[in-house]
Amino acid sequence: MTSPSIALCSKARSGARSAPSKHCGIRVRHQLHNAPSFNRCLASTARAQSISASSRRLTVKVTAKNPKHKNALLFDCDGVIVETEELHRLAYNGAFKAFQLSIKGEPVEWSVDYYEVLANTVGGGKPKMKYHFNTTMNTTGSIGGVWPDYVQDGKVVDAPTIDSAKDALVDALQDKKTELYKEIVEEVATARPGVLELMDEAIGREDIAVGICSAATLAGFEKVVNSVVGPERLAKLDVILAGDQVEKKKPDPQIYNMAREKISMDADKCVVIEDSIVGLNAAVGAGMRCIITPTPSTANGDFVAKGATAVLENLQEGGRQVEIDDIFGEGGLMTDSAAWTARSPSALEGLRELVHKGSSRQGSVLDDGTIYMLGL
Repeated sequence: MTSPSIALCSKARSGARSAPSKHCGIRVRHQLHNAPSFNRCLASTARAQSISASSRRLTVKVTAKNPKHKNALLFDCDGVIVETEELHRLAYNGAFKAFQLSIKGEPVEWSVDYYEVLANTVGGGKPKMKYHFNTTMNTTGSIGGVWPDYVQDGKVVDAPTIDSAKDALVDALQDKKTELYKEIVEEVATARPGVLELMDEAIGREDIAVGICSAATLAGFEKVVNSVVGPERLAKLDVILAGDQVEKKKPDPQIYNMAREKISMDADKCVVIEDSIVGLNAAVGAGMRCIITPTPSTANGDFVAKGATAVLENLQEGGRQVEIDDIFGEGGLMTDSAAWTARSPSALEGLRELVHKGSSRQGSVLDDGTIYMLGL
């Protein structure tokens, strides 16, 4: 597989903090699930690389690993750093319209509800399109589903029937989608509450490795992180991986396994922040604890049942910034989960109130002994 350069970087430590984001969060329940025991994995010696802020491009620089790192905090990008799912949907539909995709005379368009299904089923743009045409549109049990006709150079082209032609169409659609997505991101993308503050605090800690692992293609991912995270902050991260830099997309754990190998960190020392079932499955599959900060398109996921350690509305819940010690400090997420109950004496009472309002799933989890957190 031909893939772009993997961008990793040594951390230029700084205590700089960014202004709190004004981006609105969503209202969901907060939970803490008893973390399972995790297998310890022997990590290989990592290569570190850096990001060139002057060129605003992800470039390669090899440096030595940092022996001071004791834990790692890994962020997903889309949905965690920025609520981008609706932006992606609009860009996909724009690409479909540009190619005049149609199936049986009907234009191809992904609705909000349908895209929510895709976001919680398949990771990465090209796999989403292939899943749609091969699986969703397969209503007859035929091999390969139903692929669209399209217009190229002013001429109608029949739906592709061989794999190479299907791949070529998906590649062209993805290129157009990325072009449109970049334009949208530059205009409207902002960080979710608390995410840059937590990232900055982690960057300022010598004992924490920090990274971003996204299922998005490098071209689209780069635009988001440069616009929202910023080149100066990116240059201080320890590992940055995009979806086209691994052979298998999320929910496969490959991207998180690769990240921990690059920073020479055992899986049980890593915490991932994700927003979807797809990302959660990737993190848990890699043997890592996972904090979920859902978006409107993923909020209905059964995260606790799938192994999430905590589910928070956002990282600045109720005006209280989630901090590194909440995760890695004494009594934090990486220690005994039950210790977190001491941080919010009203947590269980608040949970009972939610259960009384009819959440049978939460009640059943309580019966199994799960501890839910309704605030930090």
